[in-house]
Amino acid sequence: MAEGGVVRSVLLSYAYVSIWITLSFSVIVYNKYILDPKMYNWPFPISLTLIHMSFCSLLAVSIIRVFRLVSPPTSPPMTPSLYLSSVVPIGFLYSFSLWFSNSAYIYLSVSFIQMLKALMPVAVYSVGVLLKKDVFKSSTMANMLSISFGVAIAAYGEARFDLWGVVLQLGAVAFEATRLVLIQILLTSKGISLNPITSLYYVAPCCFVFLLFPWYFVEMPSLRAASSFRPDLLIFGTNSLCAFALNLAVFLLVGKTSALTMNVAGVVKDWLLIAFSWSVIRDTVTPINLFGYGIAFLGVAYYNHVKLQALKAKEAEKRATQADEESGALLQEVKGEEKNESQA
Repeated sequence: MAEGGVVRSVLLSYAYVSIWITLSFSVIVYNKYILDPKMYNWPFPISLTLIHMSFCSLLAVSIIRVFRLVSPPTSPPMTPSLYLSSVVPIGFLYSFSLWFSNSAYIYLSVSFIQMLKALMPVAVYSVGVLLKKDVFKSSTMANMLSISFGVAIAAYGEARFDLWGVVLQLGAVAFEATRLVLIQILLTSKGISLNPITSLYYVAPCCFVFLLFPWYFVEMPSLRAASSFRPDLLIFGTNSLCAFALNLAVFLLVGKTSALTMNVAGVVKDWLLIAFSWSVIRDTVTPINLFGYGIAFLGVAYYNHVKLQALKAKEAEKRATQADEESGALLQEVKGEEKNESQA
């Protein structure tokens, strides 16, 4: 029975990982297809992000307010002041992260973008130290430098290097890293736990509002000039549905396994995307690209290994503390019984 339960748990974990990799893979390739001038040729990343946010907002509101399938968090309640102080900053960072990330697909190959994303642990650690959420360690910083060095080599060997595209992707990484750290500071520390549905319910409308301002000045004039172009509702509808489903997959993966599992699965997804970009899209992947990303990959793998060991140590310490508390309670109970017997 116990063995069957373990096997079932392992199979479910693999299923969650597979679903997340498939959806994340699909959204990345789909966005690339829509935005790349050589493919569908609809180079309006802010507009695409606005479509995603409006679609996700509509579905989230329907699920929570209309069908009442998911309840918003009630402890602590989401007051207007809490929303302004906690959710709005995260929505601001998320909107710019999505905008810059989608914009990079116009200028860079899918494979090179995945290589640049290897800098995410570096950015998260740096922002964490800067905001005093993480402790500076020379060994960790040395590992971060090795990841950065590997990405720099990959960039040096990139056949389709575009400086503006790199700036956009690095900006997306910086905004996303800051958002992840602020989630811990502004939400987790206050006891606010949001699943993807409630996150979209609160954050997606906020992102939509923040993106309207740059959209009005950057893309609306071009869209008016291209008024004869009519987007395919099937393409944009299924693309938005994939983006929404990806948020649900994140909830399944992190909720049923752990954030560390998602990090490890992300490395697998990156290699698959690089292989797909080279074999199907026919992007050029040079040996220097692979050599540099290999160095970065080893650094990221070591970073995940250290986090796993720290997590195991923390769980072992927690179990030991619980055992000590139970032993102490049992000892007090025995002493109480002995005292009662002596009094009798």
